[in-house]
Amino acid sequence: MDTDLAQRIARDPNYQALVEKRTRFGWLLTLAMLVVYYGFILLVAFAKDLLARPLGSGVMTLGIPIGFGVIVFTIAITAYYVRRANSEFDELVDRVVREALK
Repeated sequence: MDTDLAQRIARDPNYQALVEKRTRFGWLLTLAMLVVYYGFILLVAFAKDLLARPLGSGVMTLGIPIGFGVIVFTIAITAYYVRRANSEFDELVDRVVREALK
């Protein structure tokens, strides 16, 4: 890559905004996922009686829907990231490319 082009891109306020927003958003979602996942693991380790509590008169325990919720949460935040990346982040990328090609 041309050094001048790389420097122009790095100085572009749109590029700086893109990096800042995407980094902050990525860390926020990472933190949320870590809290949910490790929260579930801590429940498994320290609150077995809570997770073993039966739901209704069947064999399903409270741990099964909570574990399923962790999986659904992962899918949901991934979909949220993709949606935001395809709208807000792609718009910023387009602006950076337009400015770089001037």
